[in-house]
Amino acid sequence: MLHKLPKVGQAIALSIAAFGLSASVQAKTELTMYYPVAVGGSLTKVVDNMIEGFEKQNPDIDVNAIYAGNYNDARVKALAALNSGKPAQLSVMFSIDVHELMDQDAIVPFDELTKTAEERQWLNSFYPTLMQNGKAKGKTWGIPFQRSTIVMYYNKDAFRAAGLNPEKPPKSWDELVAAGKKLTLRNGDGKVQQWGTMIPSTGYPYWMFGALTKQNGEVLMNQDGTETYFNKPAVVEALGFWKDLGSKHQIMPQGTIEWGTLRQNFLEGKTAMMWHSTGNLTTVKKNAKFDFGVAMLPAQKEFGSPTGGGNFYIFKKSSAEEKAAALKLVRYMTAPQQAAAWSKATGYMAVSEEAYQTDELNRYVKSFPAAAVARDQLQHATAELSTHQAGRVRKLLDDAIQSVLTGEKEADQALSKAQQQADRILRRYR
Repeated sequence: MLHKLPKVGQAIALSIAAFGLSASVQAKTELTMYYPVAVGGSLTKVVDNMIEGFEKQNPDIDVNAIYAGNYNDARVKALAALNSGKPAQLSVMFSIDVHELMDQDAIVPFDELTKTAEERQWLNSFYPTLMQNGKAKGKTWGIPFQRSTIVMYYNKDAFRAAGLNPEKPPKSWDELVAAGKKLTLRNGDGKVQQWGTMIPSTGYPYWMFGALTKQNGEVLMNQDGTETYFNKPAVVEALGFWKDLGSKHQIMPQGTIEWGTLRQNFLEGKTAMMWHSTGNLTTVKKNAKFDFGVAMLPAQKEFGSPTGGGNFYIFKKSSAEEKAAALKLVRYMTAPQQAAAWSKATGYMAVSEEAYQTDELNRYVKSFPAAAVARDQLQHATAELSTHQAGRVRKLLDDAIQSVLTGEKEADQALSKAQQQADRILRRYR
């Protein structure tokens, strides 16, 4: 017993006891997670609340979320941390970063971390279309979380004023043009007061373009990320149509349209329709001073949108304990109840069918059907453009798109050049 020891012995025993207590306190597994805050709402508060709930359930794990700007910022900062003395254990990054992260040997497949039948069941619980950008070489490298499709927001009040049925948004390219002409309003001097539609062409032009090409029956790359199809006739035709919306049909501003300000333009009535991420849904719902609707994107040969957004990745430079803790966190944040609360708070889609079957999200969708549009569009969706050397390849396409929209080049010329350059980059991966 401590009281029978000499004073020196008591001091040593107390020191040992204090050390043991300190060691038990410090035995927590610490996780650093980089997280992109790219669009819509106060995402940091939502994520912070989810992490707080996780830490209450897992008092032996501490999570430090670092909010890193847009997706590109998150990738750059997370990879920089890996090369420093203080690496992160996990991050939400672009779902389309998968090939680049694999090439850098930066991430570990979830198949190697899921050991139990329950964990493997969880791994197979997500919408298959959302998994297309997370799988490669027969393994699962990314788990969907902050995911979206592109949807069409439209001003129902503007539709009524133009004599259009507010419950019947355009379902085809021809209907989009026809409605856009009625919705484009000019003053006596010919200056446009309200555009019919706007499609953003900065920030993520390749993403919007992926919607147009899918609607015209074509995709932009193969599943392995080793080939692109930028110069296929249907792809060229889709870019020509995008340009025509401004230059020929005059229902959209000519030139480029800013991603970052488009939502505000819609809220201020400067455009009657906009194509944007479903991640803006909750913010539009809270701030629109008019009756608005949300619809699937219009079709040409078929309906279509690429999926978008971020996946969870777990980094290879982590201890076994850190990987296990990171997996716990990813499972918690993608669990049906959490995914349902996340979708309701942000507008991003919940990533599994089970999430939509929860009482919370089921009631929300019934009261606000717009919340289900992005999910329903998954049946017409395709993977987002993702290749090896993804940043370089995307920039080639972005530059080609913008050169056509600004009138510098013709669609076939710009896309043929982009395809030739992409071929040179990707040849060594085939």
